[in-house]
Amino acid sequence: MKFISAITALSFAASSLLCHPSSAFVPAAYTTTLSKSSLQINNGGRDTMLTSQSNKPHRRISPSTSALSASASSMPPLSGGQSQQTKSSSSLNSSGTSGSSDENNSNTSTSLRQLTLYNSLTRTKTPFVPQSAPHVSMYTCGPTVYDSAHVGNFRAFLTYDVLKRVMLYLGYDVDHICNLTDVDDKIIKRCNREDMSLLELTRKFEGKFFEDLEALNIIKARGYPRATDHIDEMAELIIDLEKNGLAYQSDEGSWYFAVGKKEGYGTRLVQLDPDQLKKGASAATGGGGAQRGGMDADEYDAEKEGVRDFCLWKAFKPEFDREDATWDPVVELEGGGTRQIGKGRPGWHLECSAMARKYLGDTIDLHAGGVDLKFPHHENEIAQSEGANCAPFCNCWIHNGFVNIGDEKMSKSKGNFLTLRVACPTSDDVRAYRYLVASSQYRNPLSFTDAALGAAKGALKRLDRVKVMIDDVLSKEEGGDNNADRVDSDIVATVERELANFEVAIADDLSMPRASASLFSIVKSAEKEFKRVAKAAKDSDGDESDVVPPLDLIGLKSVQQALEKMDQVFGIYYDVPKVKGDESDDGDSASDDGDDASVPTDVMDLVAQRSAAKDAKDWGLADSLRSEITALGFAVKDVKGGDPIVSKV
Repeated sequence: MKFISAITALSFAASSLLCHPSSAFVPAAYTTTLSKSSLQINNGGRDTMLTSQSNKPHRRISPSTSALSASASSMPPLSGGQSQQTKSSSSLNSSGTSGSSDENNSNTSTSLRQLTLYNSLTRTKTPFVPQSAPHVSMYTCGPTVYDSAHVGNFRAFLTYDVLKRVMLYLGYDVDHICNLTDVDDKIIKRCNREDMSLLELTRKFEGKFFEDLEALNIIKARGYPRATDHIDEMAELIIDLEKNGLAYQSDEGSWYFAVGKKEGYGTRLVQLDPDQLKKGASAATGGGGAQRGGMDADEYDAEKEGVRDFCLWKAFKPEFDREDATWDPVVELEGGGTRQIGKGRPGWHLECSAMARKYLGDTIDLHAGGVDLKFPHHENEIAQSEGANCAPFCNCWIHNGFVNIGDEKMSKSKGNFLTLRVACPTSDDVRAYRYLVASSQYRNPLSFTDAALGAAKGALKRLDRVKVMIDDVLSKEEGGDNNADRVDSDIVATVERELANFEVAIADDLSMPRASASLFSIVKSAEKEFKRVAKAAKDSDGDESDVVPPLDLIGLKSVQQALEKMDQVFGIYYDVPKVKGDESDDGDSASDDGDDASVPTDVMDLVAQRSAAKDAKDWGLADSLRSEITALGFAVKDVKGGDPIVSKV
């Protein structure tokens, strides 16, 4: 028997409020869709979740006119050359590195272990119940590819990875989509500043993003759809919203979502009163987006009916917009005729609703992102998706905490950010950052300091050392006695107990600090065994009459197997690939760190002034100078007891 989550059931009970502002007339096509959705939500047919889930019966879309060349696929290619239009479930091999193969994933609902997650929608920890277990549809917010992502951003992507690894470990089959925002105000401004085409700039930083994912051993999503490849789907969503009385076009041609007509807006993931929803008010969740920007990073200065209304489609403005970032889509209506929404480009909330609907369906199981995206971005996604689809958008929302530098959240707007290549110049640093994030409680803030990274590196050295020692001794004893008659191994008992504790911990809202404690309890048992035998050998002092006790090879074998099993979640035993283009002149590779010859004199003058201000404890001036340095395209990393590192961003 298949179950529907309580959230979904309650949402369907209140379905008349999802897609229109009141109990007014609902178009027949949408009534049909809602009825079908409510009856078939647990239909587990996997073939229906391959590429496009949108099956609206009343219209189709003609190809839009785009200044960008159409890409061969609607999503960037995955590693290994997989087709993006072929469903492939994520899987893990024994070493914890990523892979993709349907053949490796034969999970059934009978093998599932219960996972409990803190759901931002209910504000409580509840059992995770996907619509069609063991299959899980998962959507996550990706990067805006106008610059290299920083380590604060990668906390989110590592959180998604740990979450996905835990679900795979527990027996789920995860279908993951992560978007790429490749058109917005920041991208256009940087294209103009650097005299680059939209395609050239975004593909450059898209490539860097995927290189960083590889470096961090992050399992790839099924696909990474680009906003610019989904203009048609966004246009359709706007027309759907207009039909339901939730979208309108201003006199100057931009489209807006009518917030005042959507009951419950701003209260699903956060509790904001109308005064807090005024334009420019900062969200109670922390203000600017680690991946997106402030209150509305893509806000548009245009006519709108309500001060709270947010932009869906931005009308073309010759004084700002570019031809290679402008579209004029045409929607063909099912009953005949066409509809144009006007020349322009999408707002930054719209793409996620359109992509989630196309690739995962009207209702998804799980959506993840940074805590700063709760409002406005995720609230806007809910309003758009439920307003257009007349169905619950997402049953479980997961949000990770910030990464802080000192007492401040890391962000590009504050100028206190560090790219992965600057913050982690060596492969040991990269693996240490992965472990630092993977072993933390994802909902709490995480301080990025030299001490924290150093502690993570120390933990990894200990893990590496024990694994190498065990691998070495077991390889030498292969084919030997292996203590076959020893059945009372204390190590085996420890491993069994701590593996059970580990599995309880990861299933309890990803309690990774507890999981790490279990990992090191197992490591400690192996260390004690090596010390025991080493001490006995030392005490014998070469006396042949003293028999040195053998190592507990059965126990060490169980430790080896436990480390491999736990690493399916931690993902720390791997070789960090070399980054392509480390010899480039972008300035953000490890080989360029601290090379003052590549930094302009005026920037170095500002760095010197900032250091002097810090010495004088004039923190306001120091912050102001850092902002000036950031505006010139450089980042500063303070080094305790040494000169700051300056690098391009």
